[in-house]
Formats: sequence, C-alpha cells, structure tokens
Amino acid sequence: MSREFRHILRITGTDVGGALKMQYALKRIKGVNLSLANAILKKAEIDLDKRAGFLTEAEVERIEQIIEDPPKFGIPSWLLNRRKDLETGKDLHFIRADLDLRTKMDIKQMKELKSWRGYRHAYGLKVRGQRTRTTGRKGKAVGVKVKKRKM
Repeated sequence: MSREFRHILRITGTDVGGALKMQYALKRIKGVNLSLANAILKKAEIDLDKRAGFLTEAEVERIEQIIEDPPKFGIPSWLLNRRKDLETGKDLHFIRADLDLRTKMDIKQMKELKSWRGYRHAYGLKVRGQRTRTTGRKGKAVGVKVKKRKM
C-alpha cells in the first residue's frame, strides 16, 4: 500500500479531494450517489473509511473500471440511473457529460412526441404534479390595485 498522500486525484475525469473518505470522494463524480459509491467500494474491496489520497494507481483503475460498467461487476440494476434503455433495452449507467447529454435528449424526445411531460417542459411549467397557482411564478411582479379612500 502506498503511503504517499495525494491532495487531489483524478477519477474518471473528475478532480477529487484526497482528504475525503472514499465514499464521499466518489460522490463528487456526477452520476454517482452514496449508495452506488458504497457498492463500488465493496466490489473493489476498498475500505469505506480510507482517505482518497492514499489510494494506489491500481485501486483507482479498478474503481474507474467499475464506474464505467457497473452491471459487469455485479452491481444491482436498481442502483443504475438508466434502467431498460428505450434504444437498447439494457440497464445502463451514465456519468458526467454523458448523463447531461442523455437527459437533454430525453427531454427533447418528450417535446417532439408532445407528451404531457414534454408539453410542460416546453412551456417552462412544473412537470411532476406540483401546484402552480401561487408558487413558481416567473416574470415581473404585479401588485394589487388599492381603491382610493374618500376624505
């Protein structure tokens, strides 16, 4: 085990602080939450309390391999962020820019299909059934007109 401490290390193209515990360091990668980070560390056989700065190059490579293709390493499908993909039908997991791109493509597809959610996205309204009567208003505030009182 390497005793050399690195203050910043790069995992899958994301800079991670070396002082963080591994599960929280992995959480810094877009598309990896705490549950997935714990599963990745268990599959890579790395201690959860280990600081990221003490990782060896081999351990970093092992973590990157698992993040790139979690189902191949036995990570359950309910931890992935794209189950039953519409195009392939497979369980996939996206990270970083791929996640952003795929989300934008999904919203664009909903708009083109003119689904209810697509309509709400297109008009900038709330999508998930929230109330809109009082909250989420945009634009210039309009005040209430007060009647003039007689003196």
